[in-house]
Amino acid sequence: MAALVDCAGAQGLYTYRLPPEFNVAVGDVLSVPFGAQQVGAIAIQLTTQLPNNLAAADIRPVAAVISQGMFSPTYWQLLERVATYYQTPLIQVIRAALPPGLLGRSQRRVRLLSDQVPPDAATFLPPSAACVLTHLQQSAQGDYTWQYLRQKCRGASRGIQALVDRGWAENYLALPTPPRPQRRQAVTVVQVPTLEDRNTTKRQREVLSLLQRRGGDLWLQEALQYCRTTSATMRSLAQKGYLAIEEREVLRQPASPTLAPDQPKSLTAAQQTALETLQAAHGLAIALLHGVTGSGKTEVYLQAIAPRLAAGQSALVLVPEIGLTPQLTDRFQQRFGDLVYVYHSGLSDGERYDAWRQMLQGEPMVVIGTRSAVFSPLPQLGIIILDEEHDSSFKQDQPMPCYHARTVAQWRAELDDCPLVLGSATPSLESWVKQQPLLTSALEGNLPATAIALPVEAKTAPMRHYLVLPDRVHQRPPPPITVVDMRLELQIGNRSIFSRALRSALEKMKSRDEQGILFIQRRGHSSFVSCRECGHVMMCPHCDVSLSYHHHVPQAAAAVLRCHYCGFSQVQPPTCPACGSKYLKHFGSGTQRVEQAIAQELPELRCLRFDSDTTRTKGAHRALLARFAQGEADVLVGTQMLTKGIDLPQVTVVGIIAADGLLYMADYRASERAFQVLTQVAGRAGRGDQPGRVILQTYNPENPVVQAVKAHDIQNFLATEQQQRQALDYPPAGRLILLRITSPDHHAAEQTAQELAVQLSSRLSEDWSLLGPVPAPILRVARRYRWQVLLKGEIAAPLPDLTDLPKQCPAQVSLTIDVDPLNLM
Repeated sequence: MAALVDCAGAQGLYTYRLPPEFNVAVGDVLSVPFGAQQVGAIAIQLTTQLPNNLAAADIRPVAAVISQGMFSPTYWQLLERVATYYQTPLIQVIRAALPPGLLGRSQRRVRLLSDQVPPDAATFLPPSAACVLTHLQQSAQGDYTWQYLRQKCRGASRGIQALVDRGWAENYLALPTPPRPQRRQAVTVVQVPTLEDRNTTKRQREVLSLLQRRGGDLWLQEALQYCRTTSATMRSLAQKGYLAIEEREVLRQPASPTLAPDQPKSLTAAQQTALETLQAAHGLAIALLHGVTGSGKTEVYLQAIAPRLAAGQSALVLVPEIGLTPQLTDRFQQRFGDLVYVYHSGLSDGERYDAWRQMLQGEPMVVIGTRSAVFSPLPQLGIIILDEEHDSSFKQDQPMPCYHARTVAQWRAELDDCPLVLGSATPSLESWVKQQPLLTSALEGNLPATAIALPVEAKTAPMRHYLVLPDRVHQRPPPPITVVDMRLELQIGNRSIFSRALRSALEKMKSRDEQGILFIQRRGHSSFVSCRECGHVMMCPHCDVSLSYHHHVPQAAAAVLRCHYCGFSQVQPPTCPACGSKYLKHFGSGTQRVEQAIAQELPELRCLRFDSDTTRTKGAHRALLARFAQGEADVLVGTQMLTKGIDLPQVTVVGIIAADGLLYMADYRASERAFQVLTQVAGRAGRGDQPGRVILQTYNPENPVVQAVKAHDIQNFLATEQQQRQALDYPPAGRLILLRITSPDHHAAEQTAQELAVQLSSRLSEDWSLLGPVPAPILRVARRYRWQVLLKGEIAAPLPDLTDLPKQCPAQVSLTIDVDPLNLM
């Protein structure tokens, strides 16, 4: 048996022998010897063959089975599938899946089952078992660590096993708990005095009456505030036996506002058809919910989840960004209350650990999280929802495993036999192509476009559904998109970043007490700083990229140059470091420059900035959006974080400052990404009672992406994009594997890339071709040089086995294997 050992410094899986009396399944928690210690472990693989480098005499036995069924067998099947497909050691997958702290040091303990022990039991026990029994009976809790009993009793292991065999004691593993569990005092009413009771004062009886009205069980601090009394009064009532005051552990959850309960909303015909299709899906099914922005996809999610919760099942909802979770969490908590849990990397380790412990209980709940939440251990999973399924944030670039949450979610749906819902206003080309038989039937008029099912050709293939929400709720019209040619603006002398149309729209918006969003691709003030005399550009000393200029408020604060790749920063020098000239110019625009331009040109507009610089602190996403929703600003300036499902009904104007930065990226997916981002940000306008308007500024209005966005024409755009990909055999018409080779030594990175390419060229099948090695588009990042080898295969080609390649790299060279990469930069 191979096990993951719960001990600091343990690497990989360790092999143990299973005694015949133990019945162990994958996922069981065990107690095993490890060196001189006895530690916890998780059974990962059951095997009958010994590793080649181990003799049978060297394999130590499992000491005890502590907890069975803690993780379901399908959960470990999922992890093994991730490890195999993404060519990553299983131990790395496990550590990526589990929350920080779950694999901390654990304690094996022994608990006495007092009611099972007969009188004078010690008289007919062997000495070792009698000794253990005596110590357990002397313990106030009837509970000791295995280590303590071993110190006190000779042959403690045999004695413990004898008690366990008789059913008088049980082993268990004290799972790692946070160093300081949060605890609060709670007060509970245990007895109510009568009116004639002379043991209580009138005020004390009032306090007890008030507590009863609130259910008789409150946190002490809440009770003191509600009853307007003192701790002394509460202690007095506890001493008289009317109250019980005790400490309880508080499960840490991110703070959220108190929300009024929400009721299911009436649905449009298209929403109702989509909902009925999802409710009828009781086993594995994959549904693409293609709804235009503002069409009410979230309400469909909510009503599809409700019957699953009522049936004792759980729901997993994945979102691309941490910034999207507050609004979505609020909607779900209004509908489902305390059944909603949040899981993402922005939580503290304690909050993530507590959420995991709750999931393991198996109670019905809704888990909302980002990419890593796809590994949430929900034993009764009823439905999986991927909101904004097209978003590239669902793909992990590094470290390994470089998994895509959409792919892993489909595997989970297969293993748990539940439906998977992929929701988006701009579906990815991969998801779109898989639904093409459904789409073709809809376009030809053979099937209703609101809900179409693909016949299953093979018994193992999932049923696929194409669900369409073609209109916004309440028949709200889509916002018209005005494309502004910035070349013409320059010709008439307008050198502002705001076109005349955008400036006019913002002024009218202000006069009507409405709000707007201004989108720009980059954060910071300017993309780079250059000397106007010698042309020198301020570069990052650790990366082959320019430093971005960040303007500081107040004005007296020194301006900062910052690298957006490695985080390096420095104060902007007063003169050019190359020639000494004081004429330094800032080029390009970012969120800070837009914010500054508003203050200078439209001072009557109040502005908030929403980017990764202003949302670094915990809770900042929620706080900024709440301030904007409460009317503290007229304009919200932000980056792509604004495009991901944020619902702001009061926004009527959306301005896209510079679309060109999205159109010409050195990536075969650039057009698709640009279309998605521009369509999504345009969809933030007009979601309330007032109609919206979008101003799209560009220096290339004839670009096909811009024209498709303006016409809201996703079908023809994706059809064209698919033809271009097919011509080049790029995904989804083909497969890619990217090998990233990095090292602080440029020569070592280049040489290793060349050696790997030579080796691969001789072992790849005819279905695969090799491109490279070549230096990465950005050669150096964070003092590490980067080279790439790209493998390109036919869509049906099996993946080559590359798992031996990392072992062939020198110590100072790292290799990342990225299967199905989204980022080739």
